[in-house]
Amino acid sequence: MNIAKNMEAIFVAAIVVISATSFATAAVPATHAAPAAVKADAAKMQVVTITAKRLTAAEKAAL
Repeated sequence: MNIAKNMEAIFVAAIVVISATSFATAAVPATHAAPAAVKADAAKMQVVTITAKRLTAAEKAAL
C-alpha cells in the first residue's frame, strides 16, 4: 500500500525522465541520407553498340 500513497511522486519522476530523454534525443537526426551515387567519368564509361537489322512487319507477325 506504500506505492499507492506515493503514486504522485512516481508519476512526476516518470514525467521528468521522459522529458529529459526527449530533450536529449531532440538534436539527433532520425535517419541518415544515403550517400550520393558515384558519377562515372565520361571517358571511362563503357558503350555498347548493337549492329543488327530490324525485323520487317511480316517477320514480326510471324513471331
